[in-house]
Amino acid sequence: MATKSSGSSPDKRRKYDEAFKAEALRLASESRSTQAAARQLGISPKLLYRWQQAQLVAEVGSEEVARDPEVRALRARLKRAEQELDILKKALVIFGQPTR
Repeated sequence: MATKSSGSSPDKRRKYDEAFKAEALRLASESRSTQAAARQLGISPKLLYRWQQAQLVAEVGSEEVARDPEVRALRARLKRAEQELDILKKALVIFGQPTR
C-alpha cells in the first residue's frame, strides 16, 4: 500500500507505489466523488486529483488536450454511455436474450 520514503532526509512526505496509485484511481473512477474516494483512502483530495490529471495526460498525450473542456465533457459522456451499456447487457442476460 503506502510506503514511507527511506533515507536520512527530513522530508516527511509519503511515497505511494504504483499499485496503490492504480487502485486509488480505480476507486475514484468508480466513485461518484473523488473527494469521498480520497477520504476513504486516507489521502489528500488534491493528490488524487493530480494523479487523475497525470493519468489523463498520459492517455491523451497532451496536457492541453487533457484540460480542454470539450474533451472532458466527451469523456464524461463516454463513461456514462459505457455504464449504461453494461447495465443493458446485464439486463439481457437476466431476461435470457443472447448478447452479441
